[in-house]
Amino acid sequence: MTALIRVDTQPGRERPLVIACLAMLVALCWACLVFRALRIATLEPVVLPAGPLPDNGLGAAPLPYRAPELLLLLAMWGAMLSAITLPAATPVILLFARINRLAQTVRFPNIGTFFFVLGYLAAWSGFGAVATLAQWALHDAGALDAGMAIVNPSVCGLALVAAGTYQWTPAKHRCLQHCRAPLSFVVAGWRPGLPGALGMGITHGLHCIGCCWLLMLLLFAAGVTNLGALLALAGLILAEKLLPRGPVVACISGLVLVAWGTLLLFP
Repeated sequence: MTALIRVDTQPGRERPLVIACLAMLVALCWACLVFRALRIATLEPVVLPAGPLPDNGLGAAPLPYRAPELLLLLAMWGAMLSAITLPAATPVILLFARINRLAQTVRFPNIGTFFFVLGYLAAWSGFGAVATLAQWALHDAGALDAGMAIVNPSVCGLALVAAGTYQWTPAKHRCLQHCRAPLSFVVAGWRPGLPGALGMGITHGLHCIGCCWLLMLLLFAAGVTNLGALLALAGLILAEKLLPRGPVVACISGLVLVAWGTLLLFP
């Protein structure tokens, strides 16, 4: 009882540490993305082996990725997804940290919060691995340009229309509501201990993937090294999840994406 009174008289003391750690992680991810974008813009792409490109009968084709290049690509997707999603996930992470400290289900509450974030990033890492495999296949097929964007405008248009349409679907808005109002999830779905924190992080990450997965795939249309597209996507996801009219923002952005895609399909 004394411990609970001590906790209640110091509300929110976990916030500065959690916010500082998340801010440093997001800043590090953005720094890596900026460095890579500048390097690709000023130097030869590092993911392509040096030397002449082979002829596949249809013209010059890129050489296949090697293991180091695939690992670099996977790390790049991990940095992109973390930089884009962690700012929008900060409120639920802070909520988990607060309740975790009040519940006192683990000896060191901050470690429980770390496992929650680890589970959240693990879910997105799985998505990043799938995206890496997709980019690998597109690269080997010669479907990407130097900025790692799909060269076929019709495919880009279809991607925009699909993402815009999804912004209006019930599945999108169910997942968005989970992300916007996570209190019921944290309280009703509470799992004690470090394995429980990890599982809750994975569950929340899966809901976030359900909310944003088609938006993330638009990076193939814009180019995964396009910093402007990354910033725009991060801003849209923040607006959807944190603004009072977030669902309206999602629907309006859906209309914009469908219109943009239609222009590419029928110029």
